[in-house]
Amino acid sequence: MKYRELGRTGWKISEISFGAWAIGGAWGEVDDKESLTALHAALDGGVNFFDTADVYGDGRSERLLAKLRKERRETFRIATKSGRRLPKQTPEGYNRDNLTAWIERSLRNLETDAIDLLQLHCPPTAVYYMPEVFGMLDELVKAGKLLHYGVSVEKVEEALKAIEFPNVQSVQIIFNIFRQRPADLFFERAGKRQVGILARVPLASGMLTGKIRHESVFARDDHRNFNRHGEAFDRGETFSGVDFETGLRVVDALKLLTPKDGSMAQLALRWILEFPEVTCAIPGAKRPAQVAENIAVSGLRPLPKATTKKIAAIYEAEIKPLVQQCW
Repeated sequence: MKYRELGRTGWKISEISFGAWAIGGAWGEVDDKESLTALHAALDGGVNFFDTADVYGDGRSERLLAKLRKERRETFRIATKSGRRLPKQTPEGYNRDNLTAWIERSLRNLETDAIDLLQLHCPPTAVYYMPEVFGMLDELVKAGKLLHYGVSVEKVEEALKAIEFPNVQSVQIIFNIFRQRPADLFFERAGKRQVGILARVPLASGMLTGKIRHESVFARDDHRNFNRHGEAFDRGETFSGVDFETGLRVVDALKLLTPKDGSMAQLALRWILEFPEVTCAIPGAKRPAQVAENIAVSGLRPLPKATTKKIAAIYEAEIKPLVQQCW
């Protein structure tokens, strides 16, 4: 496993980290025992950074990570998120009382005195124009409730605005072969400000694993079933906003670029790591075998330039017109 610096935190974190949405909920049936085995496998493979949120299984994944800490001696960092517990997303909901209550709940779930990295969880765009919200986070750092804070965003505009606040250490943003816009301007700006970039949804909800088929059936409680058009939350969270049939067609073309000794998922993750501005990719995993496939990417050779050029051409022709201006 290779490691990269996260913002100005002084931490070096695994370039392939662990996203805990899938072991919390909204991805079909999960088994806590198997999820914990996957978490242990991640640590065994050198992962030292885990990303979760208070709403993943209503705190389920936070509690699993607390259990992992009890069972292992290694030092690792846990990033969690706050904000999606609001019944309705409004800028006014990001007030002192709510922020404090959310953070105290996460502290209990994680069984810790201070959260390593707290991220605002895709709040409304207006929140990024409310300096008082970031002032509250500064106060929570001073109070010892947080070590650092960052944001998780939907739009490049939000990312660019967030990094104007001096104590934002990281931005979590959807970045993958289907969502390449962040690399156009945001990466340069974040690099100049020494802000960490966490590439979320790196496999486009599994579409970029190449394992999804036309006939694939998703459970009722799987967002790939109930949120394809943004019925429950932002459409871009599901298959990165690319419609199902287009995604399958493009993946068929991408499969032709997969190295003989690698998988489609590894191609997609390795592509992300080609960008030095990215601190880490945070693919999810429910099973140890998925963890092993993901973390092996850190040891792979850089992609040939011919491959990255072909990926760029496919994006320009097939995907960019559909998503570039949406997020």
